[in-house]
Amino acid sequence: MNTRPPLDVTALRDGLSARWRQLDVVDETGSTNADLLARAAAGEDIAGAVLLAEYQNAGRGRHHRQWSAPARSQLAVSFGVDASGVPADRWGWLPLAVGVAVVDAIAETAGVRVGLKWPNDVMVGPDGGKLAGILAEVASPTQVIVVGVGLNVTMTADEAPDPRATSLTQLGAATVDRNPLAQVLLRQLDTRIAGWRAADPVLASDYRSRSVTIGSRVRASLPGDRTIDGTAEAVDELGRLVIDTGAERATVSAGDITHLRPLES
Repeated sequence: MNTRPPLDVTALRDGLSARWRQLDVVDETGSTNADLLARAAAGEDIAGAVLLAEYQNAGRGRHHRQWSAPARSQLAVSFGVDASGVPADRWGWLPLAVGVAVVDAIAETAGVRVGLKWPNDVMVGPDGGKLAGILAEVASPTQVIVVGVGLNVTMTADEAPDPRATSLTQLGAATVDRNPLAQVLLRQLDTRIAGWRAADPVLASDYRSRSVTIGSRVRASLPGDRTIDGTAEAVDELGRLVIDTGAERATVSAGDITHLRPLES
C-alpha cells in the first residue's frame, strides 16, 4: 500500500470556489511562495492562484529559515490573496486568519485538535511539537499577498529536519490522505479570507479561542538582543501580540520579533 499517494490535481480542481481561479501541482520546486512571487514579478495576476508541490528543495519560513521534508510527506501549498480594499494596517491579520483555517481543516479531516502559536505556527499545545508553519509575503508592487502553508502529514520522527517538529501521523491521525485535507483547507481558507476582508469580529474571536499563546508566560526576542518577558494578554486589531510585563503593556509585531518562546516560571 502506498502510504504517500500523489496529489490528484483533477480532484483538487473539482468544486473550487470562485476565489480560487487556478490550481496547479508540481512534482518539485524550490519554494511555492517564491514561485508565485516570481510569477507576480513577471506581470501575472496571481490573486486566486493556488500552487502545491510534492517536494520543496528550498522551503523556507520566517527570517529565511530553511525547511525540508521528504517528498509527499507534507501538504506544501501557496496561494495569492487579493488585498485590495483592505487597509494595509490589517494585512497582518491575514496569516492569523490562515492559521485558523489550518487548525479547523486538521480537526475536520484528521480529528486532531491543535492550536496556534503567535504569529505563524500550528502547534500541539504551547510546548508541544510544531505541526505546520505559515509564511506571508507581499507581491510588491501589487496588492496581492502570497501565503504559504507547510503542514507535516506523514513525516516520521526520523525524517523530521527539527526534533521539535511533528506530523499528523505521529499524532495518531486516522486520515493521512492529503487530497481531502487540501480540499477542506481551501474551503476553510475561503471562509476565513472572506472574514478577514470584511473585518468580521468572529474571526478575531475564533483566533483567540484557538491560541496556545494568549494567557501564557512568554519571552519575545527582538533584534539587538532585546527581550520582552511577560504574559501574552491579547492579539490586537492589527495582529500584534500584546504582552503584559507587569510594568507596561508592550506590543510586538510579527515583522519585529525574532523568536517567541515559553517563559519558565
